[in-house]
Amino acid sequence: MAEGFLKSLDPSLEVFSAGTNPAQHVNSNAIKVMNEIGIYISNGYPKKVDEFVNQSFDYVITVCDNAKETCPVFTGNVTHKLHIGFDDPADAIGTEEEVLLVYRRVRDEIVEEFTAFYQKIIREPK
Repeated sequence: MAEGFLKSLDPSLEVFSAGTNPAQHVNSNAIKVMNEIGIYISNGYPKKVDEFVNQSFDYVITVCDNAKETCPVFTGNVTHKLHIGFDDPADAIGTEEEVLLVYRRVRDEIVEEFTAFYQKIIREPK
């Protein structure tokens, strides 16, 4: 969801998303709640973070607390490593609507936190 949001916020950004233990497909609940705000992520695919550890990045941002603890060391040039944490909505339990409420909450937190990050760090002149 964070990748999709950042790409929608500024299409000129190069954004890559990866996990320590990615699923085979983008989560259907993530697709559904992002579609609700006009962001379409169904053409994405989960990637393993190991694919990126030798690359260089301006920012490496972990978003799930367990990823912060298990993220591998990046050997490429990384200018900034940050953690902007959210609950993992894939861990949500309950009825379909209760689970979707968790996905919507996390989506809205991602929108809020990454909008602030973008405005303060990326867009603001240095």
